[in-house]
Amino acid sequence: MDHPLTRKWEERLRSIFVGVDEFLENEYAGCFPLHPNRPERGTTGNVEMDGLFNVGASFSAGYGSKLGRGWVVEIYLATLTTVSKEIRLKIENEVKDLIQKELTLRFPERELRVEKDGNCLKIHGDMSLGEMHA
Repeated sequence: MDHPLTRKWEERLRSIFVGVDEFLENEYAGCFPLHPNRPERGTTGNVEMDGLFNVGASFSAGYGSKLGRGWVVEIYLATLTTVSKEIRLKIENEVKDLIQKELTLRFPERELRVEKDGNCLKIHGDMSLGEMHA
């Protein structure tokens, strides 16, 4: 869908993920060796394409989910090193808290939550696009 309000919604959401990526890159700098095929942080024009982390989301219709439709949060760690379950859980909790805080700030007109849905994080709640104004 390429509706102007959809693009605006996705731009606001993407800006949250850029900030979360920045936090994680700073927090975990030097903790894990970068995957050999991954460019160093800041060497591309897109934070999704370089550095240790890529945080984003994909929309899900929510079939089979206890939370229904929403955005499934994806946390990609670009390393060949095995990352312990404890560290992965710590990262997931940090991402959850950061996204929740930013959703409240950037979407104050909406009731949005980040919660565990099965084995992933999901942003759910008021996903309406609003109304078009002339």
